Amino acid sequence: MLYYLFEYLDKTYDLPGAGLFNFITFRASLAVILSLFIATVYGKKIISYLRRKQVGESIRDLGLEGQNEKAGTPTMGGIIIILATLIPVLLFAKLENIYVILLIVTTLWMGVIGFIDDYIKKFKNDKEGLPGRFKVIGQVGLGLFVGVTMYFHPDIVVQHNTTTPGAQTEIIAKGPVDQFYVKDKSMLTTIPFVKENEFDYATLISWAGEGYKSYVWLIFIPIVIFIITAVSNGANLTDGIDGLAAGTSAIIGVTLALFAWVSGNVIFSDYLNIMYIPNTGEMTIFITAFVGALIGFLWYNTYPAQVFMGDTGSLTIGGIIAVIAIAVRKELLIPILCGIFLMENLSVVMQVGWFKYTKKKYGEGRRIFRMSPLHHHYQIKGFHESKIVTRFWIVGIFLAIITIVTLKIR
Repeated sequence: MLYYLFEYLDKTYDLPGAGLFNFITFRASLAVILSLFIATVYGKKIISYLRRKQVGESIRDLGLEGQNEKAGTPTMGGIIIILATLIPVLLFAKLENIYVILLIVTTLWMGVIGFIDDYIKKFKNDKEGLPGRFKVIGQVGLGLFVGVTMYFHPDIVVQHNTTTPGAQTEIIAKGPVDQFYVKDKSMLTTIPFVKENEFDYATLISWAGEGYKSYVWLIFIPIVIFIITAVSNGANLTDGIDGLAAGTSAIIGVTLALFAWVSGNVIFSDYLNIMYIPNTGEMTIFITAFVGALIGFLWYNTYPAQVFMGDTGSLTIGGIIAVIAIAVRKELLIPILCGIFLMENLSVVMQVGWFKYTKKKYGEGRRIFRMSPLHHHYQIKGFHESKIVTRFWIVGIFLAIITIVTLKIR
């Protein structure tokens, strides 16, 4: 909203300094500052309110050290992340931008699902919360919405450079973008570490004959649904010890902010020889607000946690990360960038699958890990949760660097 106000003041009255709001980097800086302020200052008030309402975490006895000390810690802290993200976005972003709209809808959609789950747990005294099938229905519904929007919305396109990459940067900077770039309404994505790294999902159904590209949505939309469901569940599983999910997600968010900015910038996309995706740069405002909210939340969520994010936060975080990755056409990098989420997911799948298999074959269930998800395995082995979190963050930074390197290494 402030963006539109200052745009009006700049055009109408030539107000000194108002033109700064035309720069994504300036608005992104304001967004991260405001989100940090909201999460740290007003986060404390929200925590106090949750404590007064006795929205405390019920701890299942898993035999973990220090577990019982966390009983009664306020949950539903994801509300802090949601508010600290959306308020700066509403103030500083271009609200007609389709990518910003997608991310706002994602935040509210997954936030509502997570909130209902937490509400049932706390106020209906049902430890299971929202039945899993309803969570999946909600995730599938969001995936369907995002997939359909990505496929049919006219503003969601990629533009191909018609000049030699890197050699005409100065010319492109001075001339109209459409003079050098051709719009393409295709479902292209990026394959990491290969020279010709653009991949069109339509090629998966090329066997269908002439006009096969008209049916690419049959492939693309299910892939979007799968990605959103997998990443949101991965974030949910990662939220098991103090600061792990928020810190890991902040690292992922910084990386995605870089991808969104360079993909939406005609100069940098030309220099890096990557897909130019118009309008994605505006997502940088959303992502920086999101990262600021996560870091601000960590002020209260690091060990010993004063608040837990609950499903209100973890499902929302996963949904946001998945949609951003899909929007910047980097969803095939998710196994690398979101490697922590992947390991947590796989540890549960492997543990449950092996237990069922060995029980059927030997009459006695056996385990691969001492406990799943993976972070609990290390807790059982005697590692303090602060050490586990710090080491997972280090792994997350390493994976983020590898992901960024894919911009040039092919």
